[in-house]
Amino acid sequence: MKEYKLFIRGKWESSRKKQEIRSPYDGNPVALVHFADKNQVKNAVDAAHESFKETRKLSSYERSQALAFMATEIAKRKEELAQSITLCSGKTITSSRIEVDRAVNTFSIASEEAKRLPGEFLPLDLNPQTKERWGLVRRFPIGVIAGITPFNFPLNLVAHKVAPALAAGNTVLLRPASQVSPTSILLGEIFEKSGYPSCGLNVIPCGYEAAEHLLDDDRIKMITFTGSPEIGWDLKKRAHKKKVTLELGGNAAVIIEPDADMDLSLPRVVLGSFSYSGQICISIQRIFLHEDIYDRFMDAFIAAVKKLKMGDPLEENTDIGPMINEKAALQTEEWVQEAVHHGARIIVGGKREGSFFVPTILENVKPELRISWLEAFAPVVVVTRYSHFKQALDGVNFSIYGLQAGLFSNDLKKAFQAYEELDVGGVIINDIPTFRIDHMPYGGIKESGFGREGLKYALEEMTEMKLMALNLKYKSTNF
Repeated sequence: MKEYKLFIRGKWESSRKKQEIRSPYDGNPVALVHFADKNQVKNAVDAAHESFKETRKLSSYERSQALAFMATEIAKRKEELAQSITLCSGKTITSSRIEVDRAVNTFSIASEEAKRLPGEFLPLDLNPQTKERWGLVRRFPIGVIAGITPFNFPLNLVAHKVAPALAAGNTVLLRPASQVSPTSILLGEIFEKSGYPSCGLNVIPCGYEAAEHLLDDDRIKMITFTGSPEIGWDLKKRAHKKKVTLELGGNAAVIIEPDADMDLSLPRVVLGSFSYSGQICISIQRIFLHEDIYDRFMDAFIAAVKKLKMGDPLEENTDIGPMINEKAALQTEEWVQEAVHHGARIIVGGKREGSFFVPTILENVKPELRISWLEAFAPVVVVTRYSHFKQALDGVNFSIYGLQAGLFSNDLKKAFQAYEELDVGGVIINDIPTFRIDHMPYGGIKESGFGREGLKYALEEMTEMKLMALNLKYKSTNF
């Protein structure tokens, strides 16, 4: 069992508090992680604050090269990182390898974006009094950024906070989810050799009490958080004058119209519904099926779901691994049983086996039940029959969340109607709402949070615009 220390001031530091990380699959210990205390968190903030004096002066070339190096090293250590993700999170090894590939892409794109931070020339001579005045607009790094990351993407969601922050010339304090913190510490090992100033990234797994300092310290200029709405909105309340970006999950829905290509939509819906046991913010939780294709689609969907293999996430042919812990599986069981009590019908699954929850399809679910309108974060989908397109759009909007939604249809008018009317941050046409490529703007509305990730868009969040106005009529005087 490997021991993982804190990465503070470019050095590996021990702590009095250590936490054993156990596999969600079999409960065996897989890592021993040092957890920062309050003083160590404060020391990390000191280091990041001091280092910003250096990082803010880095050239585009230097920032780009450091990020390109990290992308290359992540690719070289692909199997090690994938094993870490699977052992700590229970994600299947095939999905973990895909996540590593995406992190390579994220750092590579950040390397390119570091070269093209936006700016512009602005004419200021719009009236006679401002003749011969020009403006220059540039973006500047804001300083110390605290990234707080979740368990479900231990590498790539970390990359979405670290990579754009470094690309802009900021410094980063990374507080990863405890269960998956070893993967973030491996990223710290890669950063250590990148050539970026050594205090530019500090990796500080810690408990809630020690993490309080990240909210209280005014030297931290921004908090970027992915996690639960309860914690996220409370964090925003207490962040005072800091910039805040929140990605708080969703309740993703997909609409399947009669003209949809079933050969395309069916395997994508299976993937979007049950990949990583539904523990993805844009996992499909609700499917709206037109009545004309309902029976045909459901027959094929049920058959495909029954073929999914549950088991050891380290085995190559496993489709469904465990949920992150038994508590999560118990909550899923409770919500499913509640739906059944109120008239829902289990078509497939509905059973819990320890930390595993069998892939589940539900029908006849009242929209106001928790399994339908809240975020289940589980391998459960609710299927609803509809007659008219507007009925499906209204059904998608019946949720406190608004992250992404999908529509399978070849009718361009309906695609634009969905784009106009759905209360979500992204509408995905002829694909599932679970689709994401790492440079696109990603974020939601309503309880899904605010702000956007995606490298270019995150860079805008992590920089400040500054104007220089030039008076070209000014004549210098020699004294």
